Amino acid sequence: MFVCTNERGPDDARGSCSARGSAEVLAALKQKANASGLKRIVRVNKAGCLDQCARGVTVVVYPEGVWYGGVTLADVDELAERHLVGGEPVRRLEIPAHELTGKEAPPGFGQSSLGKPGLGQE
Repeated sequence: MFVCTNERGPDDARGSCSARGSAEVLAALKQKANASGLKRIVRVNKAGCLDQCARGVTVVVYPEGVWYGGVTLADVDELAERHLVGGEPVRRLEIPAHELTGKEAPPGFGQSSLGKPGLGQE
């Protein structure tokens, strides 16, 4: 799991995940993953820019390729319990593949390892 912690200047219109509380989200996700017994099974890491600035704090989970946007501290328990522990993406926070900025997703991107449709595959 990668949490964007990119920081931009206050004059940048795109904003940044750091300015929207990504350090706090990162710390809370790490704590929750460890408390859920996932230490050394799931790694919660900080990431540089994930190129989804307009969406607020961005989190991506691999190997599933599930992208989340607008993540807040209020979402941490649900993300950890439903996705990390239960293997079920939190659909209300997902960024559909066709809405991600950057290159078009390659074939199979977002197909969960559980054989269930993942990001943008429904």
